[in-house]
Amino acid sequence: MPVDATEYTAALRHYAAGVVLMTVQDDIDDVGTTVTSVMSVSADPPLIAVGLAAEGYPAEVLETVGTCAINVLTSGQAILASRFSSAGRPSARHLLESVPWHRAPHSGAIVLDGALTALDCRLDSLVPAGSHVLALLSVEAVPVLGDGDPLLRLRGRWTDGGGHVLRRP
Repeated sequence: MPVDATEYTAALRHYAAGVVLMTVQDDIDDVGTTVTSVMSVSADPPLIAVGLAAEGYPAEVLETVGTCAINVLTSGQAILASRFSSAGRPSARHLLESVPWHRAPHSGAIVLDGALTALDCRLDSLVPAGSHVLALLSVEAVPVLGDGDPLLRLRGRWTDGGGHVLRRP
């Protein structure tokens, strides 16, 4: 008997996930998107996997450009996570006008100065996975290694992991 999609989604809302901002610099502009499907794959060589909507613009740009930055957000960056999770958002640089950032050394993508950590990545492959693709990324550098509490998504809300709801996405 197949699992109902609504029931499946409701079940996974009970799983806390870390929140990242993936940024990509292409020839025209900067693209950013909030992602909660991220996992460490290997320490040697350093690899991570990121889940992206297969038909989404960020996946298309990543496939074309081949590089990106993964910014692990802190509990104080819930507003940024919300900005980059809404449809029809403007350029990443416009959404970050008041936020300090710099360019990653290898990808040239936006790296947030206040991120918990940031990974400068090269795309190894895109693997189809239902309505999404898994982007397998080689980590080329760690341009930010900060400290603080991570931003989590749990039950459809941003939380600090201590049970404090920060805001709805």
